[in-house]
Amino acid sequence: MRAKQEYRDRESTEVAVLDELVNRTDDGMTVFELRAAVEVDIDALEAALADLKEDDLITAEHRESQTVIKPDERVVPDEPVDDDDGESIADWIRKRIPF
Repeated sequence: MRAKQEYRDRESTEVAVLDELVNRTDDGMTVFELRAAVEVDIDALEAALADLKEDDLITAEHRESQTVIKPDERVVPDEPVDDDDGESIADWIRKRIPF
């Protein structure tokens, strides 16, 4: 699942973080899990998390010995949104214009 459209006009790392967090809304993710999922260096991830936190788009919860990051409820779509269905623009045109 992806974050709501109104939150997708952010820097690419921030959007990737939001998308990963939306996929794990109930459980949340640790910084290490996010770093592995988003595949950016720690400095870029730290900057993205700081910006998202400043805009109140994520929350951090302390559980046992770790911090878990979750998306704010307003970022999570009400209904599942199809990710990319794998169809390229060329495929889309071929289906609509017979050759």
